[in-house]
Amino acid sequence: MQFRNARSIFRLPACLVAIALVATQSFSQSVKTAEIKAEGRDFFAREIAAHFRNIKTLDPPPDRVFQALTVGDFSWGSFARALAAQADVGGSRTIAGKDTARAIAEIGLIESRKGGKSFAQLYSTLALRHYGTDLAKNAVWQSMNESERKEWFSLLDPTRFYDPKKRAVIDLPENYLGVAARVAAMSYQMGVLKDRSFLDSIVERAAQQFTDGAIYADDNPPTGRYDRYSNEYARFCWDAAEIAGRKDITEKLKPSIKTQMKLWWDLVSPEGYGYNWGRSQGLVSYLDTMEIVAFVGTHPEFRPASLSELAALYNQAWRWIRADYNDTTHQFSVFAYGRGNYAYINPSREWQQTGTGMGKILMAHDEFMRVLEKEKLETFPAKPTLPDVARFEYFSKAADKPEGVWLFRQGKLRFALPITVGTKPAIADYLAAPFGMAGFAAPVEEVYPSYVPFLTLADGKTYAAADGATSITPAADGRSLKFSNTKWAQVGSKSGDRFEIGLKSDVEFLVKDGVLVRLETVTADRDIEIKLWKFAFPSTASSSSVAADSTYTLTGREGTTIVTFKVADGTSIRVVAAGDSKLSKGVLGAIPLHLVAENANVKLKAGQKLSWEISVEPK
Repeated sequence: MQFRNARSIFRLPACLVAIALVATQSFSQSVKTAEIKAEGRDFFAREIAAHFRNIKTLDPPPDRVFQALTVGDFSWGSFARALAAQADVGGSRTIAGKDTARAIAEIGLIESRKGGKSFAQLYSTLALRHYGTDLAKNAVWQSMNESERKEWFSLLDPTRFYDPKKRAVIDLPENYLGVAARVAAMSYQMGVLKDRSFLDSIVERAAQQFTDGAIYADDNPPTGRYDRYSNEYARFCWDAAEIAGRKDITEKLKPSIKTQMKLWWDLVSPEGYGYNWGRSQGLVSYLDTMEIVAFVGTHPEFRPASLSELAALYNQAWRWIRADYNDTTHQFSVFAYGRGNYAYINPSREWQQTGTGMGKILMAHDEFMRVLEKEKLETFPAKPTLPDVARFEYFSKAADKPEGVWLFRQGKLRFALPITVGTKPAIADYLAAPFGMAGFAAPVEEVYPSYVPFLTLADGKTYAAADGATSITPAADGRSLKFSNTKWAQVGSKSGDRFEIGLKSDVEFLVKDGVLVRLETVTADRDIEIKLWKFAFPSTASSSSVAADSTYTLTGREGTTIVTFKVADGTSIRVVAAGDSKLSKGVLGAIPLHLVAENANVKLKAGQKLSWEISVEPK
């Protein structure tokens, strides 16, 4: 499939062709529950059998399946969960002519012997549970001898990555407490874990942020890192508490889950893409949508919309996921041209991404189809009708560093603009930028002035008015947002650390007639020299033109975007082609062109100001 314009002829990657085809299909027709159920059932049965058939031996395990490396973290546990789920949901222990129970026993031994932790343990535990909670009747457990069971015991023990004395996960983000709690709860459910006091302790510790009154979970206390994991973490805590019979904890989780589901509904795109900032996006965000819809389907008290609208959104996420899966390579297209991933999603974990995805989708599909049938929803719209949104949601109202997200969805202008802390100072994935806005995309895991200027001072250090704010002032009508910073993130320093550098940044975002305007004024508290001021607008566009008034017309796969600059004297603006560099990698596809503005050797006297403005209009 080729797209042509006056300046370029290029070929889109297969995944983007598929997405384009999904986007252009007619949404006038409705979807039949029976048909989407069958479509999913047939897909999972065919593809999981294909992967299982391609594995010729488990002793030793192959280092590749369908040419995708299997040697990364969680790889085998991920597939075990998907294989077990298919055996359970499909109703047959035999897949591709082979016994799944013994294979899962052997896969667990692979994970145990190589020291698999956290999600490797969670997926293995889920796989075992698919064959029944009574181990005396569990086909996987009964296929093992006593020596093998001892190895599996260690796999079902969360203390591999959880320190019970410190009541903390070992060198992992806070959301892994939810993983530990789920492993402990299922191990207790199956009679492996005998210590009830330990189970209670770990479930209580996992839910502590929520039971202490927080609505959103900081994934790296006390820095204040908020992203999609807050939602997943709350759901993990709910699952563990429910299995443990801790109704006191599920009751305290309810305010958080209800509010977080409302946030997710206001964030999600009509195409089913949810949280669009942070370190786990792309395929993961679509998987999130399917899992979240299945969760709120099963728990109606948390539904942020009607079942019909949720089903329509589910359909959109499924359509994208199905299009992203390559039927020839039998893998998801996470490493397609232009697609970016955090470093932990590397080629050694390509097969793991497919296994994890299959397991998540299969269970979400089975659970949600059961809900639709139970509530007798035989048809639903192919595409949801999402409400307009214009509001600010606080994650934290801490006096020294409030955090939150501005949500806007009206007409062609839609975005989520987070004010929070990233995994590294000034990392693009967490900057205060309009994620999800057509024409704009941040380069994945790059420290880069993506919609937020970087200032290099005379001492050679580079700073950004990022990683939180000194104050946040949202407008009552949700159509503008002001925030200021007297402390700045320093590139190369520690996440969450902020420094006074003699400058104050005041930023105002406002929406006017479908245009998003960003105005910034930097005021000097003392005489100061800015060696370099740099700002970038990374774009999904593949061609550009410019008018005399610094107005750029960018055209690409997401349509046309008009970008206008009003900058200080001495500022240069250039169009940079990112090629196949790290700066060209976006979560959903390539970021070919960047508008880069720079100003050097700016000297400000105490009290002097540096002001500039950018306006963006998706057409």
